[in-house]
Amino acid sequence: MKKIIVVTGGAGFVGSNLIDHLIKKTNYRIISLDDYSSGSKLNHIKNIRVRYIKSHTKHISKILKKYIKSINSVFHFGEFSRIYQSFLNMDKCIQSNSIGTNAVFEFCLKNKIKLIYSATSASLGNFGNDKNLSPYAFTKAKNLELLENLKKWFKFKYEIIYFYNVYGSRQICKGNMATVIGIFEDNYKRNKPLPIVKPGTQSRRFTHIKDTIDVCYEAWKRNKCRHYSISNKKSYSIIEVAKMFKFKIKFLKRRPGERYASALTNMNLSNKVYKKFGKINLKDYVREFIRKT
Repeated sequence: MKKIIVVTGGAGFVGSNLIDHLIKKTNYRIISLDDYSSGSKLNHIKNIRVRYIKSHTKHISKILKKYIKSINSVFHFGEFSRIYQSFLNMDKCIQSNSIGTNAVFEFCLKNKIKLIYSATSASLGNFGNDKNLSPYAFTKAKNLELLENLKKWFKFKYEIIYFYNVYGSRQICKGNMATVIGIFEDNYKRNKPLPIVKPGTQSRRFTHIKDTIDVCYEAWKRNKCRHYSISNKKSYSIIEVAKMFKFKIKFLKRRPGERYASALTNMNLSNKVYKKFGKINLKDYVREFIRKT
């Protein structure tokens, strides 16, 4: 019986929260495959059903060879996931999002393993034209095109979940891979101005990690081979978010690849996108953060 779920990026922000959820909701054993480029051992879930393996996803077939017959599904969340940083580290982005991801797709296709893939809202904006704004958005969009063809050519089965600016427990707060909310929280704690990339009117649909994980789990459990998006119904500009903290701010110069709105869409690559909306409100989250700090 296939009783193993693989989570790539299992030591990262989203991956570790997913593993935590899977341990609570299922009886499966979990294997995390992570190269720790942005993941951390601090995110490890201490449970005998979880095994952590340090490796790049491009080696997935070799690393997981002995587990193949026991693997039920692969949640592929272990990719390079920052827009601006993909300009600074394009090779790393391609190694992860193209070479590594292609290896994951091939592994699942060859061994008839169900795939759950984290897509990005960055490739949906401006009627799909934002997919060319950055190396990150480009690689993610190409991966969706490849999956669409694999479905046509080989009847490959998978679930797609579009993420929208996820925040919450275990988010990255420092360094090049930090999230907006993570940076704001860290600077607030250290009494430093909250940095805003100009013009600051860029809007985002910030979505709590719990809401995001709930939809990932629901998609896996339903097994309908669909595209889902998980976002918040309300979008906020970066300036509006900074003002929630009622703290000093500073502006940073404009960056390449910057998106100015987080778009919702009903269709992508001829697939209906089933829109799910989070329940947790960002204002309430920030208010609680300030109260506890």
